[in-house]
Amino acid sequence: MSTQVSIQLYEIVGSPLCIASDDGQKVHDQIAAALRKELTVTLSFLNVEGLTSAFLNAAVGQLYGEFSAEQIRANLSVSDMQPDDLVLLKKVVETAKDYFKDPSRFKKAQQEVLGDNDAE
Repeated sequence: MSTQVSIQLYEIVGSPLCIASDDGQKVHDQIAAALRKELTVTLSFLNVEGLTSAFLNAAVGQLYGEFSAEQIRANLSVSDMQPDDLVLLKKVVETAKDYFKDPSRFKKAQQEVLGDNDAE
């Protein structure tokens, strides 16, 4: 039987503003360690007042490069999240899933948008 772990964003970040990708990386490291131990994780957004996609990409998005979507869905949940923030999280998750399905496609698109320096 798996054990439940609660990760409090406010406590890790030390602020109600979860905006920096560096802080998201700290959260990611704790989530990833718990998932590797086959623990069930609840990510608590209690007292979080500001949230960015950069933070969520670092904290949650990159998990999709390390774990299957099924494993994440079964073992990671969120609590105390504002509806607008939940919409942002869903966008981050969908983008991460698409990216990790075919990273080369995203890199090619990025090169096309930014210009391919190798063409000169």
